[in-house]
Amino acid sequence: MDGRTVTELSSRYTRFAETEARGRSPSYEMLARGVAGDQDVLGFLMTLPEEKRQPNLLLAAMRHLFGTSPDWDHFRGTLLVNPGPVRSVMLTHSTQTNEPARSATLLPILAQLPQPLALIEVGASAGLCLLPDFYGYDYAGTVIRPAITETEPPVFTCRVSETTPVPTAMPEIVWRAGLDLNPLDAADPAEAAWLETLVWPEQTDRLAHLRAALKIAAERKPRVVRGDLLGDRLVQLCREAPKSATLVIFHTAVLAYVAEPAKRQAFADQVMSLCQYWVSNEAPNVFPEAASRVGAKRASGRFLLSVNGAPVAWTDPHGASLEWLGPGPDFRQPGTEGG
Repeated sequence: MDGRTVTELSSRYTRFAETEARGRSPSYEMLARGVAGDQDVLGFLMTLPEEKRQPNLLLAAMRHLFGTSPDWDHFRGTLLVNPGPVRSVMLTHSTQTNEPARSATLLPILAQLPQPLALIEVGASAGLCLLPDFYGYDYAGTVIRPAITETEPPVFTCRVSETTPVPTAMPEIVWRAGLDLNPLDAADPAEAAWLETLVWPEQTDRLAHLRAALKIAAERKPRVVRGDLLGDRLVQLCREAPKSATLVIFHTAVLAYVAEPAKRQAFADQVMSLCQYWVSNEAPNVFPEAASRVGAKRASGRFLLSVNGAPVAWTDPHGASLEWLGPGPDFRQPGTEGG
């Protein structure tokens, strides 16, 4: 094994424990720290392709097969005795953490854009974030609920800074579609169960919200087509969007899986040429130039929300908070800043 690569992998699990799991999932924090310090488990991970070594995938695969481990020794022993089945799940599944609560951080943007809207989500998984107008939101006491309530909607609580432009009404969405390498069907019990497994053990409210969103998606059936973010399908979807609507392409926690910075930039350049508004909600290192404008020191464990390449807010990765960055550019005018 490459010692430097193993060290980097160990650091990756330590970072996950400290910046993502801490305060959210004590069991995942404990297990991630265990992985970071165990040469045998790190050795197992090194047998997988680099893109399949991430903490969320390993931890979810183990829960999928064996349930939640009570302690590190149980987790370690179970994994080392059953490397084949764990490897198989990790190779055939991905961390399509279709977190509908992220809609709470997108809504303040969508509500300000020229209405009505046509939405395209890249990395849409089962399309849960394509349905923001079917969920409820609580922004520090300002509650917004959907007009259509055939199914009881989840209500996502999102802490907001004082300068956040909290919406008072739902955006008008007249067309929506998604793109994903492996679209999931919210109505398929096995695929829904995998999405539920990706929710961390102690997050019971998050799991209840996911189940409610899955039920809505199974009824509404948002269209998600198979395709690569740099392929022709994205261009085709843009052409299908109604010309009378404002076209918005958005993504959350997707481009971290595109390893090459040149490909990420190529995607940004393409999107800016295809739509009026590009909304990105990603870790700050995905587009470091944008992050440098606001100071990455404030970004520990958070995503950077930007519109047409201009940073507008720090967000919680699971949609629990939003810190507006000030007036910034007038992103209601398309193309005010490039990617």
